[in-house]
Amino acid sequence: MDGQLKPLAGIKVLELARILAGPWCGQLLADLGAEVIKIERPGAGDDTRHWGPPFITGPNGENLDAAYYHSANRGKTSRAVDIATPEGQAEIRALAAQSDVMIENYKVGGLVKYGLDHAALAALNPRLITCSITGFGQTGPYAQRAGYDFIIQGIGGIMSLTGEPDGPPQKSGIAYADIFTGVYAAVAILAALRTRDRDGTGAHIDMALLDTQVAVLANQALNWMASGTVPHRMGNGHANLAPYQAFAASDGDLIIAVGNDSQFAKLCAILDLPLADDDRFATNPARVRNRLAMIPLLSTAIATWRKADLAWALDEAGVPAGPINRVDEVFADAQVVARGLAITRDGIPGVASPIVIDGVRMVSDTPSPPRP
Repeated sequence: MDGQLKPLAGIKVLELARILAGPWCGQLLADLGAEVIKIERPGAGDDTRHWGPPFITGPNGENLDAAYYHSANRGKTSRAVDIATPEGQAEIRALAAQSDVMIENYKVGGLVKYGLDHAALAALNPRLITCSITGFGQTGPYAQRAGYDFIIQGIGGIMSLTGEPDGPPQKSGIAYADIFTGVYAAVAILAALRTRDRDGTGAHIDMALLDTQVAVLANQALNWMASGTVPHRMGNGHANLAPYQAFAASDGDLIIAVGNDSQFAKLCAILDLPLADDDRFATNPARVRNRLAMIPLLSTAIATWRKADLAWALDEAGVPAGPINRVDEVFADAQVVARGLAITRDGIPGVASPIVIDGVRMVSDTPSPPRP
């Protein structure tokens, strides 16, 4: 792809979104080459510009807004528009008439009173693809409720699965539902663009945080559907595999992720434990059923090892293992460094998109826009 245009070059995106899910989607499209114009409130701008500390500081110590804001707005330009005024509405209509995509995260019906909803804008631009991101979707008894990631994590079940078995429900350390919704929204937009290429028509995409959160319950949802048994918190354990969790070595913690019986036999050989020939542990279904008897035996043996020595021995034997890194250790990791995931744009730090096409990482050349 070197020297060629990025995949979404020529696509114009109008972003009437704030906080995280919508901006995350817009940033991903910008990384892929789209021109993204972010609309912000005059004066204050996007709420997350103020979600600090920490704040990014410029070369002269000036405040360049919160780090949170810069995590989701790379590669865009920004305009201050008051959509409550006739002048602001006219500006949005003019931009929408020239855009391929609009991303918005107003409450259901919130743009109707301004004449800026999908139906009104599609009358001006029938090829427009509008992606509406809300907490609960455009239909259903909760449609009018505001959506917040933390609340969605609770309603959507993931908190009941996160944390130690004897501890309280726990949210994810990042805004799990928001970010997943932003990624799914980008996929939906790409699909709608493909349909428009074929049929020439725009679309209205209905993306809900709750829909996304429920969808990514993944195997745990199917475990319940198949068995009728409600999944529960297992700490760092796995519902369908054992041993597949964190263990304490003599100098810290590491993850051992056994995925098949051969790997378990190799783990037992390294630990000098005769468990692989024990009928209680010889197969994965048996290990899952008897994990409460197995884990203490493994833990006692693992506690005698240094974590780096055991991780190396397991890796050499083909048994998946690795450390539990702090965030600073992540960005010092040799593989993360080699992949170039920490980036800087005009003095503003960032984390690169994970998408690499033909050897080229899809990441914008410009940082988040300054406050308009």
